[in-house]
Formats: sequence, C-alpha cells, structure tokens
Amino acid sequence: MQEKGTISIHTENIFPIIKKFLYSDHEIFLRELVSNAVDASQKMQRLASIGEFKGELPEQKVTVKVDKKAKTITVSDNGIGMTADEIKKYINQIAFSGATDFIEKYKEKGDERQIIGMFGLGFYSAFMVAKKVKIVTKSYQEGAEAAQWTCDGSTEFEISPSKRKTVGTDVVLYIDKDNEEFLEDHKVTQILNKYCKFLPVPVVFGTKEETVKEGEKEKKVKKDNVINDTIPLWTKTPTDLKDEDYLNFYRELYPMAEDPLFWIHLNVDYPFNLTGILYFPKIKNEFEANRNKIQLYSKQVFITDDVKDIVPEFLILLHGVIDSPDIPLNVSRSYLQSDSNVKKINNHITKKVADKLGELFKKDREVYEQKWESLSIFVKYGMMTEDKFYEKAEKFLLLESTEGKKYTIEEFKEAVKDNQTDKNGQLVYLYTTELEKQHSYIENAKNKGYVVLKMDGMIDSHFINSVEMKLEKATWKRVDADIADNLVEKDEKKESVLSKDDQDAVKKIFEESISQTPSQITVDALSPDEMPVVITMNEFMRRMKDMQASGGGGMAMFGDMPDNYNVVINGNHALIGKILKAESEDQKKALAKEAFELALLSQGMLSGAALTEFVKRSVQLITEEK
Repeated sequence: MQEKGTISIHTENIFPIIKKFLYSDHEIFLRELVSNAVDASQKMQRLASIGEFKGELPEQKVTVKVDKKAKTITVSDNGIGMTADEIKKYINQIAFSGATDFIEKYKEKGDERQIIGMFGLGFYSAFMVAKKVKIVTKSYQEGAEAAQWTCDGSTEFEISPSKRKTVGTDVVLYIDKDNEEFLEDHKVTQILNKYCKFLPVPVVFGTKEETVKEGEKEKKVKKDNVINDTIPLWTKTPTDLKDEDYLNFYRELYPMAEDPLFWIHLNVDYPFNLTGILYFPKIKNEFEANRNKIQLYSKQVFITDDVKDIVPEFLILLHGVIDSPDIPLNVSRSYLQSDSNVKKINNHITKKVADKLGELFKKDREVYEQKWESLSIFVKYGMMTEDKFYEKAEKFLLLESTEGKKYTIEEFKEAVKDNQTDKNGQLVYLYTTELEKQHSYIENAKNKGYVVLKMDGMIDSHFINSVEMKLEKATWKRVDADIADNLVEKDEKKESVLSKDDQDAVKKIFEESISQTPSQITVDALSPDEMPVVITMNEFMRRMKDMQASGGGGMAMFGDMPDNYNVVINGNHALIGKILKAESEDQKKALAKEAFELALLSQGMLSGAALTEFVKRSVQLITEEK
C-alpha cells in the first residue's frame, strides 16, 4: 500500500538551509552517507553478537557506486535495515538520531561508542547535491517487509512497498545539474580517501584486478576495491607495534615528508576517550607551511585538520592523528565547541608531550641535543604559552652558546654565575641574534670570559621577553646592547688617559661631525685594544623595534620606530688622541667621521650614498698618509 505524508520539521525553510548553509563543504554528503551505512553495519554486528539477530550474518561492507548514464550515486550496506515505521521515525523527523535511539536501547549490553552516527541530520546532506533521493531498505527483523522512500527535496515524501529481498539499505542520489562533478570516479575516490580512509567497516568503490595462482597457472581476477584500512595503527595496542610500523604509517599519511624525530601514541579511555599518534616532524623554519597537519577523527571518521581547539597552540606544528568520540561537534561535524572534555584532552596532550620530552632528555641527552634544532620551537613556544608545560620544560630546555655548547637553565646559571652576575645580584644572559653581524661584539664579550647564547630562532625574541619575566634575578642583554665592559655592570673604576676637558672636546668634535643624530654620545675609558668608536643598541628600545617588526605586542599602531643607537667613544684609543692633536678642525672632523662610520659599517648600518662617500674618503685619507 502506498503512503504519502509530510516530513516533520519546525520550519518550512529547512531544506534551503540544509542545501546551502548547514555544511561548509558539499563533499561532506558522501562522508555522512557512508558513515550512516557503517553505523547500520556495526549495529548489525552488535545485534548478532548479543543474539538478537538469529540468521547468518553476511560479511559487512559498504559499497559506493556511480552511474554516469543515470546520473546517480548509490551508497549500499547490508546492515540493520529499516521498516517503514522506522523510516518515518528516523528519516521523516529531522534531527532524530537513529544512533542515539539505538545506543539508549542497548547501552546495558556493550560498548555504545562503536556507533558513529550521533547527529540525525547527516542523511539530509544528500540534498546539497541531489534533486531527488530514494531509500530502498529491508529490516533485519523477522517478517519485516521491504520499503522504499522517495523525496524530491521538498517537505513531501512518499513511502511504498519494495521488492528488495536482502537485508540492508540502498541510498540512491539523483545528482542535480550543478553537482555533476561528483559523478566523476576520481572525485569520488578523492572524497572517500579523505573522509573514509580509516572507517571500521570495509568501504568498496569499484573493482581492481589481482593476479592469483591456481596450481601452476596464474590468472587475473577482479576483486572489490576496498579503499580503507579498517584497523588503523592508532587503534592498536602500542606494545604490539614496532618503530617501523609507526614510520610506515607516517609515510602513508605524509608521503613527501622526511621521517619524524619521534612520536607519542595516545591511548586513554578514562575520564575521556582518546586515541591517536602524534609525530614530531623535522622543522626547517617553515612555521606556517607545517600547520594543519594533525587530522581529527571521531570513531575513525575524518572530521577536520583544524585542531586548534583540541591540541595546545604550541603543538599545532605536530603531525599525526587524534581520534575521540568525546569531542563535541555541531551538526556539520566541521567545527569544535569548547567544553570540559576538550580542555581535559588539551591538558592530557600537553602532559604527554612534556613527559615524552623529559624522558628522551634523561634517557639519551646526546640524541636529544642532536634533535634540538627541530624541538626548540615546540619547547620554547610551549614555555611561553602553557604554565604547566613551563614547569616541566625548565629541566629539558637547552640554551646553546656561540661555541655550540648546550646548557639547561640550571647548568647555565652554574657555569656563568661568578663572572656574569652584576653588582645588583642579577645574572646576565648575554645573547646574539646574528652571529656574523655581531661578531666583533661577541669576540669582545668572550675576551672578558663571558658566555654568549645563540638566540636566532624565529620566536626567540618573544621567548626572551617571556622567560626573562619568569626567571628570578635575571636579565637578558643582546651582546651589542653596550660596550663589553658595561654588559655586566661591576663596581670597578675605569682610568681614562683623557682629562675632563679633553673628553668634552672629543665629544664636541664628534657631535659636529656626525650627520645622523644618535640617542647618546659618551666618552668612556675602554681598553686601548677596543675599537675607537662603538655603536650600541639600547636593549629596551631595540626589543620594542623587534616586536614591531614581528607584529607582536600591538606595536604596529605606533608606526615605524627609528633606529635607536648610542655612540661610545673609546677615550683610551690612540686614534682619539690623534684626533685631538690634528692641526685643523677639518682634519679633526674628518677623522672623527671616519671612526664613526667604521663603527656604523661594523653594524651593517652604512649603505647607499653614505657608504660610497665613506669609501672615497677612506681612499683619500690613506693616500694623504705620510
């Protein structure tokens, strides 16, 4: 008997909403329909395991077929099926979830988490690409009659008896003109590989040819082309796996990537359910390019590769897979909603990563140091953004000197405390951001027995600002922040060969000779072996400029900050005495300008016309020398 009716919905406009706005991407329809078919298969397996299905259980699989001539896509399963009454209940009442109802009914008899479907709206994603949808189904229940449901995307449906003989369901989509791209085999293959690659029930699309042996002869046979791995690596017990298993899985996920440094296998079932494998990739300063490499699954269904709400921000460059049914999703399964489970999962991942890094450091420090170039960005970023991670990471953070030696924070304190503690009891962390450009400053610092740290990474300027606030009695200074004698301030009196009047005269000559206006010009009593003029960068102002350059700290609103530098004249250098004794004012100014521009040149601050003029004048001065 044929029956007609109206789909039970709360608004007449639900279908336009589903077709255009409910899902962010039209290709999601195939994921939803295949997931529903997998649900039906798992329900069938479950009922058979508890004795509610008495017949012979067929091998469960989901089949996707494309008929270009008829312009249809069919998703078939041999799972639980539906009666006409169940169609009315689960299909006609939008947002009534069959999986939720099934779990409620059988929750006392086993693991309800096996069932994928939980949203109730997934089926209707079919209408994003189809002008008509037909369901042909037969329930597993004894004596059940097969039924057929059709709907053209309006609120009207039709249910009628069907001649289907076998238990299961076919969902037939009559693809509309605007979406005929989905009738191409390569497009369907691409979607299935993206969303269904690890579903727990075999998904078949087309056939493949295989060679089999029959006695002494070989022959080619056609077999189902199963596109998915039903038992992916993350679902297996870690103790049963070898390193090569993890590496092979990584190569499957990222065919073009170098092998990872190491990995973490997540396997939690209380107080939340979480499985997965996180890999630490080799980082080569490709900060943005490495994002969105972690894939989020829910019961082996691919959801998204945007996991910023689940994985701590500092680990967003990790690669791998996370699978959890406890992460709340909206109806599109595309966006995460924050809740307590997400926070717990986030904290758990942070702890697991910290524990793993600590374990590697203790177990084999030499190997850990070899991997530090790639690990440093994770550790430093984590220390900046996660207080709990900072507490653990203090023990395995490495600070590298310009000599290549690596220290933990405690080791560095112990190594330099006698020589690099200033008169106020502050331990001074000296560092360089550009080894070549700051070479002369590094050498001067090393001559005083100081250890200079190499901090030239992409986030090091931010890390210095962050860690400085957390370390007790510590200050960080770039090696060109002051002359070597003043980098670590001591209560030591410096003897100058110049009188007070001579110092004032020298300062005036330089003030009149320098066209640029530095922040400050001072005459200091340095070693005669030091340069006659030294350019230094005020630490605070330079950091502000660095932050502005990297877009941090909201500095962009202040516009471009000018270069901020100080000029220190070495009153004990022979050239300064020569300047004072020069016969004419022009000679004094020429020599002063030469000394100043030599200092600029050493900092890479002389260019263009100024550099050309400097070279010409240098040649002239050399030529005039007697």
